[in-house]
Amino acid sequence: MTDQTDKSASQARASRDDRLKSALRENLKRRKLQARERAATADPSQNEDGSLDEGAAGKTGS
Repeated sequence: MTDQTDKSASQARASRDDRLKSALRENLKRRKLQARERAATADPSQNEDGSLDEGAAGKTGS
């Protein structure tokens, strides 16, 4: 009787692991897609850290 319990418990654990792996994979795909979209639509006047790029206009000559 304990064999049946062990088998069903291991099958349940394997099933759960498979579902978690699948969910993590889908989440990673979604996050990568979001990152690509953000990079494609990023404002060119801002750096990656979100600060404004002063460029040549922000520099003062001496």
